[in-house]
Order: sequence, then structure tokens, then C-alpha cells
Amino acid sequence: MPVPPPQYGGVERIVAGLLADLRRRGHEVGLVAHPDSSAAADFFAAWPSAPPNSTAAHARNMRALLTAVSRFRPTIVHSFSRLLYLAPLLPRRIAKIMSYQRFAGGRQISLAALVGGSSLMFTGCSKFIATMGGKYGGVWRAIPNFVDTDFYKFKSSVPDDAPLVFLSRLEPEKGAHWAIEIAKQTGRRLVIAGNYAAEGPQRQYWECMIKPELGNNGIEYVGAVGDEAKRQLLGAAAAMVVPIQWDEPFGIVFAEALACGTPVITCPRGATPEIIRDGIEGFLIRDVSEGCRAVQRLGTIDRRLCRERAEQAFSVAAVVPQYQALYEELLQRT
Repeated sequence: MPVPPPQYGGVERIVAGLLADLRRRGHEVGLVAHPDSSAAADFFAAWPSAPPNSTAAHARNMRALLTAVSRFRPTIVHSFSRLLYLAPLLPRRIAKIMSYQRFAGGRQISLAALVGGSSLMFTGCSKFIATMGGKYGGVWRAIPNFVDTDFYKFKSSVPDDAPLVFLSRLEPEKGAHWAIEIAKQTGRRLVIAGNYAAEGPQRQYWECMIKPELGNNGIEYVGAVGDEAKRQLLGAAAAMVVPIQWDEPFGIVFAEALACGTPVITCPRGATPEIIRDGIEGFLIRDVSEGCRAVQRLGTIDRRLCRERAEQAFSVAAVVPQYQALYEELLQRT
């Protein structure tokens, strides 16, 4: 997707934020990304195949990155794309970082670490992901994702009848069906925002589990939302309820909710315990019953502590220096 993305696109949003802040700090930064990208950069090259949907397309993108490096001559190549695209650069002494925003693992990491040696380091968007990838070799660091805490305005309080909000893809692993059941059992309004699949099992989930509930018991669907609508939804919510049913690599929307001061109710899967401290910024639940009890305990959560958590752990100011420190460490290694 373009950098920055028009709506959803967590990786692209992180790349856009990192690019902007590094340039603000005085660095020259080049970008290789989707041809429709609008982020300001000191050098830009478009992927010739976006999305890459064949072996030939991957080969074209690999060559495009190699050409971009030859033209821009960076000190460091930092990839949020595919490890494959770094392959021609791995034997070279140029410093390289491969960042993973999703599950990491496989023989390709072991091979890359062997060929890249001291010139290659890896990052995971959470300790959960860095630990997963680190089992296959290489030097790994956990650096969390970040959100624009200037954009997401803090709301110190909301009305007693403020709704719960579900904001994510409407697929089984995101747990919208749990959110609906929690809202029904606690008598709370629920606003659902997100896109749903056009076909396959995910479409069936929407048709059978979600769509029949809409318009009843205070359950409302507002569709996919852009940044401004998302900010308004999160800021006006009593809590964001996204009870994930899979091991979440990070979950940027959780940090976005905290930036608004909005508590989060989710499940302790993947990286969520690294973001939400149970009983402080929200609640980590294991079933619908615990979710109902969490809603009843929302009054014990201090919204200001939610905001402070976002500022201290998941803001641009908190995270970009971690990447800068990693760049300096890698340059000393090469």
C-alpha cells in the first residue's frame, strides 16, 4: 500500500512516521515504496510490481531495491518489506536492518544471518515477535510500533453512556463476536468499525456472526473509517473492546486507543500484554464472562494513565530514538 496509507496499513503508517521524524532530525532518507506513495523523502523509487504476485514480480522488486541503493548510496538499508529483496545486498558490507511486523521464522532467516554476518540485524515490533524470529539466528531487537500522539487527542472523560467500540478487521481472529456478546450481556452500546471480506470463510463470518446482530441491542456498524473518524470514535468510547482470538504481533489500534485515553479490553495473546497492563490501561480477558466483568470495572481505570502509557512507550518521541540507537550500534559492527 502507499506510504502513508489512505486508510488501513499499519506497516506503511510506521514507515511514514519513521521517515518523517528521521528527516526532521536532520537525516537524509530515501524511500522505496508503492508508486502512489506521497510521503516526502530525499530520494524515491517505486516498486515496479505492487503488489508482487509472482516470482517474476519479486525478482523485479529485488532489482529495483538494488538499483535504488546504487543510486542513493545510503549508509543503512532498513527494510520493512521482504527479506528476499535484501538478498543481493547481504554479502555487501553496507549496514542492513530487516524489520518484522508479523510472524517471523524460517530457514531464510538462518541463511540471511549467515550471509549477512555483522552487517545485518533484525527487529521485531514486539518482544513476542523478536523472540519468535530470534530462534532462527541473527541479532534481534524488539522495537515497538508507534502512533502519532499529537494527532490522537486525549479525552480525560466520557459520558456515563459512552459506547464501547470495536475497531479492527471483521474476521474471526479479531473477536468481534465476543465484543457483541459482551455488549449485549452488559447492556452497553457497541459501535463496530472495520472492513469485512468479500468472499471466503471470512465473508461467511460476517454474514452469519456479525451482520444479523446489527441494528439490535444497541449494536451499530459504521463501516471502514479513515483517520479522523477513527480519532473521533476512539476518543468518545468508554473502552475499545477487541478480544483477539490469535497471537497479535503488535496491534497499533491498541496504542491509538491509549493515546486518546481510552482503556482497552482484549485477550492476553501475542504482544498484547506488552501494550496493556491488566488493571492499569484496561483488562486482559480469557472469555466473555471476564469481558463482562471488565466492562463493569471500567470506572477503576484512570484515562490519564492510558495516555501516559502511549506517550512514554508508543509515541514517535519514545520509539524513533530506539531506531537511531540501533543504527549507531549496527554501524559500529560493520
